[in-house]
Amino acid sequence: MEGYMVQCLHEELNSGSNAAFARACDSLPAPTRRLAAGPGQRSSPWLRLALLSAAAFCGPAAHAADANVAAANADVAIVFAVDFSSSIAPRTADMQREGHAAALTSPEIISAISENYIGCIGVTYFEWSSVGHSRTVLPWTRICGLEDAKAAAAVIRRKGDTGYFRRGRGGTSVSAAIDVGSLLLDRFPGNAMRKVIDISSNGENNDGLPVQPSRLNAIAKGYTINAIAIPPDDEDPKQPLATYFAQSVIGGSQAFVISPTGARDYTAALRRKLVIEVSMNVLFRL
Repeated sequence: MEGYMVQCLHEELNSGSNAAFARACDSLPAPTRRLAAGPGQRSSPWLRLALLSAAAFCGPAAHAADANVAAANADVAIVFAVDFSSSIAPRTADMQREGHAAALTSPEIISAISENYIGCIGVTYFEWSSVGHSRTVLPWTRICGLEDAKAAAAVIRRKGDTGYFRRGRGGTSVSAAIDVGSLLLDRFPGNAMRKVIDISSNGENNDGLPVQPSRLNAIAKGYTINAIAIPPDDEDPKQPLATYFAQSVIGGSQAFVISPTGARDYTAALRRKLVIEVSMNVLFRL
């Protein structure tokens, strides 16, 4: 686990944050700069993240941009990609919307967040269906405690899909969902130890491009794709949707899929999944 987290941090901090780190180090005393650079000018990724955050508070006003970056640092950045295609009936829409809101505010999640290194996660929530049909419900939001989680949950409950207006939404493009999720992670406004796309859907990819190119592209960036597969009413027990997601959709380090059996189980399953995603970083120690 330690080796994986070091690799993950190295990849994240070297994709777009080198300039900010260099500016931050310039504002530190010489001994600290040498500690940050380390032997052969190769810094500890975890130390880089910590020093970048610290420099934002000890640097002059000229480093306001660095302060903004540090303020967005998170242990994990999670994209909630929620299916709202024509197959999502009101009952399923309620299950997804309320399930995410309830999971985010659960004591287990708040505890997992607070026990992590930074103590904050970044989340965004968007709904998707066929190619070109997606909408952002919750833009990137930093959650560092219960009040933040309640505010994010309120937005999801108020703006999330109800399932009553399904005309024109078309099919289920899992590939497009991964592409949009990957783009959102590309644009995460800060640094995160780990970046995850969480897909919630009740169907296989039946619209747009094949899943594999999108899946491989996201994995190549170091992102993890997890899924919660909602069994359709007419599911073939010999070909469960969870198996499709396990074989063709999820990917990246520690990727997994879960399959709930009902509305109540959906919230519990989603909560368990989030605890794993958030708490995974707690296992890392320098």
